This record gives sequence, C-alpha cells and structure tokens, in this order.
Amino acid sequence: MNNNWWRENETILETLRLLFMGQVVSFVMAIMSFTSSLVASLGVDAPLALSFFSYSALAVVYGSILLYRRQKLLVPWYWYILLAFVDVQGNYLFNKAFEYSSITSVTLLDCWTVAWVIVLTWLLLGTRYSLWQFFGAAICVVGLGLVLLSDAGVGGGGGSKPLLGDILVIGGTIFFALSNVGEEFCVKKKDLIEVVAMIGLFGMLVSGVEISVLERKSLESVKWSAEIILAFAGYALSSFMFYSIVPSVLKMSGATMFNLSILTSDMWAVVIRIFFYHQQVDWLYYLSFAIVVVGLIIYSTTEKDPAIILPALEEGNANPQYQLIKEENAESTGEATAL
Repeated sequence: MNNNWWRENETILETLRLLFMGQVVSFVMAIMSFTSSLVASLGVDAPLALSFFSYSALAVVYGSILLYRRQKLLVPWYWYILLAFVDVQGNYLFNKAFEYSSITSVTLLDCWTVAWVIVLTWLLLGTRYSLWQFFGAAICVVGLGLVLLSDAGVGGGGGSKPLLGDILVIGGTIFFALSNVGEEFCVKKKDLIEVVAMIGLFGMLVSGVEISVLERKSLESVKWSAEIILAFAGYALSSFMFYSIVPSVLKMSGATMFNLSILTSDMWAVVIRIFFYHQQVDWLYYLSFAIVVVGLIIYSTTEKDPAIILPALEEGNANPQYQLIKEENAESTGEATAL
C-alpha cells in the first residue's frame, strides 16, 4: 500500500523536493546579501576579504577530496585561473555595491546576469535562442530599468550613492555571466568536485593578491568586533553553501525552476530592508519585481533543453577556444591511457 502510494505520487514528491532545494538556495543567497550589506554598514571596506574566506573554505574541503582521488585535472589549470579571476571580480563588484546601494536594488539587479549570459553563450558557445526568449529577457531589462529609475531619485532609492552601486552591480553581472558560461562548459561533462575545488583554490590566490594591493590598508584600519567577525563568518558559510549546492540544483531541476525559485531571495531582501534596516521600499521596486517575474517566466518556459545544444558543440564548434580545450583534454586522456 505504502509502496504504491509513493510510486503514484513520485512526480509530485520530486517536484516538492526540487522546490525545497530551490528555496534553500534562495535563502542562502539572501544570507549572502544580508551579511555583505551588514559588513558594509559597519564601515568595513573589504569586499575582497569577504570572498577570500569563502574561496579558502572551498579550496580546503573540495581540494582535499580532489587530492584523495589522486586524479589528473580534466580541464587545464590555466582555464581555471581565468574562470576564478572573473568570478573574483564579479564578487568584488557585487559586494562593493552594498557600500553605495540598498540591498533590494543589488539583489534584483543581479538578474542582469541572464541578459549577459544570453549574449555570451550565443557568441562563444553557439547557443541559439528563440524570439520568445529574447522577448522575455527584454522584459526583464525593462523591469531592471525601473530599479535604476527609482535609485536615480524618482522614487527615492536607498543608499549613499545608489546609482554608483547599481553600476557596480551591473558590472559585476558581466563577470558573473562570464563565470557562469565557463562553469557551464566545465560541469557539463567534467567533474563537479574538480570545478568547485579549482575555483576555490585559484579564487583564494587571486583574491589574496588583490587584497595585498587594494585592501591591505583598509583591513589594517578595521576595529574588529564580534559583530564584524560573525558577519564575515556568516558570509563565508553561506557562500560555501551556495557554491556547493547550486551545481547540483541546476543538474536536478534545470534553469527553469532555478530561475523562478531564486526570485524569492529578492523578497527576503525586502524583509531585511524593512525590518532590519528600518527603510521603506519604493513602489517602483515592487513594479519592477513583477515585470522581472513575468520576463523570467517567459524566458524560462520557452528555454531549450541544454542537452540538445551540447551535441552540436561536440560535433563541430568553430570556436577556437572550445577546440583548444577539447584538443588538450584529448591529449591528457591519451597520456593517462599510456600510463
């Protein structure tokens, strides 16, 4: 009886499980935004240092697993350096934006990543999109434009320099889009553990070098308190969870449910802004959020199955960078077979 019930409701239970996982990611994103904005509100100018501890945790945990396996890298190490570099820059600009703009504007504007990913995958990976997808992305851009309008003073945006913060977020989404496209290629048929471990290792090294140049004096002037330390720890933990969970959620549910699920992180941002920072949220934000939801639904429901695109890439992609990685992987496989 019980076995029959589980079989009959298997689809519903799987959907509920995926929805729950999506909300876990959404809540983790909200914690990342909250702790980053809290560090900024406490007067600490150290966006790179925030990321450094996150990358360090990823390197230690997943790097240990990789060392235990004693296997060769499936993707050349210098591609991981490039991937980590753009990821560090995206995190830097995103965390820096909290010093100037409100948590609600920053969390909603990161949806610009969708538009940049469309452009980059179209140019670099040869992905083809339907007119409906372009239409959905265009609606998202209109909604995000209302956030800029609100922060320009029409509705009274939060933050000391909201427009500067918005520009930093949009700049960060370009780097996030580059990182997402790179990770998408690496994880399609490669090892998830390897990808996360290498992003952690090289992200730690890149952010460490940049800290010594850009944030050394700022960190020396910080008057450390329990609140600041807890905020750093909270960001490191939530960021570690984000990098660990997201690849699995994307693999299980695909981009459609993922894009829709993480929208609730923007509502968490509204709750944080109202009840923690005691700031009012402009009506234009709610309008822009509704427009972005409509745009993402249109984009996601007309999205093609990534599995259809992958064979086209493997059969013959004219992109020289893709061919270079493919040839290097073939050489590495040949060497491993010879050994």
